[in-house]
Amino acid sequence: MDRLGMMEVFVLAVETGSFSAVARRLGLGQPTVSRLIAQLEEHLGSRLLLRSTRGLMPTEAGEAYYQKSREILLQVNEAEAMVQQCRAGLSGRLRVSAPVTFARLHIIPRLAGFLADHPGLELEILLDDGNIDLIPAGIDVALRLGAQADSALVARHLSRCGMRVLATPAYLATRGAPASPGDLQDHELVIYSPKPGMGQQWRFHRGEEEVTVSGRGRLTVSAAEGMRAAVLAGLGLGIASEWMFAPELASGEVVAVLPAWQLPALDLWALLPAGRELSAKAGAFLSFMAGHCGLGHAQAE
Repeated sequence: MDRLGMMEVFVLAVETGSFSAVARRLGLGQPTVSRLIAQLEEHLGSRLLLRSTRGLMPTEAGEAYYQKSREILLQVNEAEAMVQQCRAGLSGRLRVSAPVTFARLHIIPRLAGFLADHPGLELEILLDDGNIDLIPAGIDVALRLGAQADSALVARHLSRCGMRVLATPAYLATRGAPASPGDLQDHELVIYSPKPGMGQQWRFHRGEEEVTVSGRGRLTVSAAEGMRAAVLAGLGLGIASEWMFAPELASGEVVAVLPAWQLPALDLWALLPAGRELSAKAGAFLSFMAGHCGLGHAQAE
């Protein structure tokens, strides 16, 4: 029997307090159960169970091993149930929250395969750049960009993307390209600020050198779609993720400047309500996101 099987035998021995009860539960002979426990103790180099008038009692090491083993077996059973449910076909409604521009560019165009794989599933995507309260809104999984500090949510890192200073060739032909981060203050900047009145600061790195630039511009927009429209209209330089301008970077409609300077990367997270088990539907969607969206600069965890 493999180690996981011996672990199951041990957990049942602790919970039933009897080798004979374990033997009946698993359809094994009692000597087999005793031998498996002995093999497990030999493998671990520690006594796990003691016999007493009250039956089997775990040692201190056995109690610690029991707690961890029980947790592992529960996770294995959950994983198997998820696979079986996926094989039988997902059904019902899955509610996903996602940023507007990211979903429009990188999720919705690729949903055909996901929906075809799960014909019984209804998918509802709430497009919102704000931080929706997941539980009142009935959200199964939320996709969010940037640093996440809400300890009431379970965060899973999905991917990472570079930030760039971007502009149209037409703008650069008129105004020229900045040679250093400090030159940005001499250009028209499109400031993306989801919260009105908030300023922006960008930290540029080149080797050991760091330069901080305060964002000042005549045009501030509160949504990513506004940032895209303004930069594409040639209204100024924008500092944004490569995700936000992926089609235009590929086509050359926008180009990156200051290539020698690096900005902090932007992270993509999947958020789940704390204390709620990952459903098969949400798990299937996260697998789709991690493996089928073709996200650039991915560092899936």
